Order: sequence, then structure tokens, then C-alpha cells
Amino acid sequence: MHDHPAGKPLTIVIAPDSFKGSLSAAEAAAAMADGARDAFLALGRPEIRLTLCPMADGGEGTLDAITAAWGALPRTMLTVDALGRRRRARYATSADGRIGFIEAAESNGLPLVADAPPQPQRADTFGVGLLARELLDQRVDEILLCVGGSASTDGGTGLLAALGVRFLDIAGLPVAPGGAGLAQIASIDLAGLHPHARAVRWRVAVDVNNPLCGPAGAAAVFGPQKGARPRDVAELDAGLARLAAIVFAETGENMLDRPGAGAAGGMPATLVPLLRAELVPGSTLVAAAVDLARKMTSADLVLTGEGSFDAQSLGGKVAVAVARLAPAGCPVVVIAGRVELSAVDSAASGVTAAFSIAGGPATLDDLQAHAAERVRETTAHAVALVLQSRNLR
Repeated sequence: MHDHPAGKPLTIVIAPDSFKGSLSAAEAAAAMADGARDAFLALGRPEIRLTLCPMADGGEGTLDAITAAWGALPRTMLTVDALGRRRRARYATSADGRIGFIEAAESNGLPLVADAPPQPQRADTFGVGLLARELLDQRVDEILLCVGGSASTDGGTGLLAALGVRFLDIAGLPVAPGGAGLAQIASIDLAGLHPHARAVRWRVAVDVNNPLCGPAGAAAVFGPQKGARPRDVAELDAGLARLAAIVFAETGENMLDRPGAGAAGGMPATLVPLLRAELVPGSTLVAAAVDLARKMTSADLVLTGEGSFDAQSLGGKVAVAVARLAPAGCPVVVIAGRVELSAVDSAASGVTAAFSIAGGPATLDDLQAHAAERVRETTAHAVALVLQSRNLR
């Protein structure tokens, strides 16, 4: 990298994920910013321009990362949980009102029904659909939907039902809600679909590549986490297969072979063919929503981080997603609770260097208790090293 022009403040973009159990993404970004300032002061260079952009991978904390980047406050509305019980859930819209954001777990998340006996066949996504309907009523141009953490296995039929779609049995009557009704579906009636539903762009964040059905499918892998017993798993799997067959007959879209169709109880099985939804990795969706690539255009250094920088990071988690969007030649440094990737693998993913906040033997409890302090200190060391080695002083 060429020498930095004399007198020009150095620009550092800070875009970490949360450190699960320790720091939110915003808290991690703030600690990294403090560490970067410490490094500059130690080198006698107080001129620094910091851009903080807390990130997420589509899971917990994504709504907060989106609203922080948009400079917006989450909105709240009355909806229902996965068992149809009334609850309030948050959603967000961009400042210009063009983009709406939904974190599905706000309405049908598994923790929200932990107080009730498991009902894996009854649980549905209707509450998520109510959030989507509100955004459609507001005439947004695009809906970003993160679907992780769901309590349901209904193939997204509840969401579509909330938007006016009817899933009918052979007698032309609506089937039962949830996974229990999937095996009875004989046709899909789109006549009542919300008039704006197909006019918007849908982007759905998924964090798994599981197929819809089979041993690696939605019911078999994730059903037991939602209370499904072996008999339930078999029935839910058969129901999802039935749904896929009807969808194929009516749209020509084969969701059985689509990677990621098994995410969130099979929600993509209907969203993709009926609403033309795009499936994207969660970190990619968030990066686009917060305009991360543009914010990094003039960066001299990019700092990112996450709880564990390991093989799973290569599958599209935040640190690697940030590195892949960084400008050519711009160093990218990862600060993590644990670093398990080799230098070779890190470099291949676009990461210049990765540093663990564990300065020596330490328990997880100790790392979590002092996470902000350790992130700050580790960042200061890393930034000082990069500045010296890259001649950015």
C-alpha cells in the first residue's frame, strides 16, 4: 500500500459483529474505536477519522444493527407469536421509507413460546406475515427479512396466509395452520394476495444451506429443537414434501433441490416461488442494508471482529463478509475472542491479520467479564502494528 498523504487524517472503518454473551456489535465497535484512538495517541498522531458501522449476520442483534446504521428507532406493532398469542414486535423502516426490515424471531422466535408446552405441528409464521403486511401497507419498495431462530415448521404458509394467500384442501377449504395442515394442501389460491406483495423486492437472510426435506432437511435437523418428536418429524417432513409438490405443480419451481430452502422451518419454500424472494447470507444482506461497501471506499484500515474467528466464519459470517467488501489493498484486521483460522486461511479470505483478545490463559467467564477492556487493548496493539508496518504514520 502506498504511503498515506502527509497531513491527511487517516480513515478507519470499524464494522464488527457482536461478541455473543459479552458485547453487542455497537459496544464492540465502541471498544475498537477507543483502542484505535489509543494507538494513534501513542504514536503522536491525533488526527483520525473513525466510521463505526456495527454489523450482524442475520441472527440476534440484526434489527439493532440495522436501525443504528439507518439512524432510526425500531417501530412496534401488535402481532402474534408462533402459537397465535398476542404480542408486540419490533420492525424498522429506512429514513426515506423505501426499505422495511423484519427480524422474524421478534414475532415467531423460539424463546417467545418457551413458556408453553411444545406445539411443533401448530406453530406458524402468521405473526411474521402481519409485520410484512404492515410494511406493504406503508408501500415500501423492498423488504429485508431475517428468518433465523424460528419456532415453526410451516414452510412459510402462515406468513403468506397473513398476506391473503389461501392454502386449500381437496374440498376447497383452508387447511389447518402450522405444519399440521401441510399434508392436506391440494391447491394454492393467490386471488387475495396483498396487491403490493409482488411489487416489492424481497430479500431473505438465511444462515444455513439445508434442503427442505430429508435427513438434512428442516424437520429432521431443526424440528427437535422446536419440540418435535420422531413421529412429528416424519409428519412435518412429509408435509413439507407435499407443499413442495403443490408449489412445483403451480409455479414450476422445484424447492426440494434449492440449498437453504430448509431454513427457518422451510420458509423459503413459499417465499421464493410465490413472492420471487432472493435468498442471501445474513451478513451480505446486512452489509448491503447499511451501505458498508460505500463507507469503506476511502478507508485506510478496516477493523472487524466476532466472538470466534473459525471455519464457520468462512461460510459468510461478518468478519469475512466485511473483508470481501473492503477496497483492494486496504488492510483488514479481525479482533476476536478466539482465533482458530490459520494465517493462510485468513489471507485467502481477505483478512490481513487476526488477533485474539485472550492475552494469556483465561476462562470464558473472565474474557466475557472484561471483554470491552480486552477488545480495546488488543485493537490498540493491532492498529499500532499495522500503522508501523504499512507506513501509515
